[in-house]
Amino acid sequence: MDSVILGLFIPFFGTTLGSAMVFLMKKEMSANIQKMLLGFASGVMIAASVWSLLLPAIDMAANQGLIEWIPASIGFLIGIFFLLLLDKLIPHLHAKSNHKEGIHSNLKKRTMLILAITLHNIPEGMAVGVVFAGLLANNSLISVSGAFVLSIGIAIQNFPEGAIVSMPLQAEGGSKGKTFTYGMLSGIVEPIAAIITILLTQLISNLLPYFLAFAAGAMIYVVVEELVPESQMGEHSDIATISIAIGFVLMMVLDVALG
Repeated sequence: MDSVILGLFIPFFGTTLGSAMVFLMKKEMSANIQKMLLGFASGVMIAASVWSLLLPAIDMAANQGLIEWIPASIGFLIGIFFLLLLDKLIPHLHAKSNHKEGIHSNLKKRTMLILAITLHNIPEGMAVGVVFAGLLANNSLISVSGAFVLSIGIAIQNFPEGAIVSMPLQAEGGSKGKTFTYGMLSGIVEPIAAIITILLTQLISNLLPYFLAFAAGAMIYVVVEELVPESQMGEHSDIATISIAIGFVLMMVLDVALG
């Protein structure tokens, strides 16, 4: 059980370390570095969605005697629409944008920036939670190393996300201590979402393939809707595309070699 708790909190540690960059960097993060980090995070999330979530979902469905592609397809689409619903309901604001999204609110810009990253972190927490739920259920298709590979992979891409949320807040005039705290707290939703997901999957363990695909759909939504478009804003460059490839390959290698 201790290893499960550690695995659930590893992504949060990644966000915390990224947020701590406000103590090391004196100026606002350059546009190229932000593009690189956003691209890298996108690549990691895409690879994790495929190797750690969708492929195990297909294999589990086959073991349950189901048509392999049905749980993966249904779960994936529900995950997409679930994040679409949250995107429409939760008031938030993305860095480098003055367009507020979600329902109308009078929240401060700082709060809405934090909510934007928090929205990104929900599917990542669910992804970690559903994999560790399979581990707790002694599912033969999920190993301890595979669960930790996913957790570490998400922590790696959370590092830039933590920096991306804390650095703009500092540029807005916030103190280093406060912006670090805000960035760190944006990641606390991940272990919370993971724990809720574990509780749900234990109640309906036969739906684990659907939950895996659901988490994959939610993560892909974040990549397509937010991370990739933000990585391509401003002057054109290939740095984001190259970073996506590097992030994808790194996560794929980790999952295949260690999972």
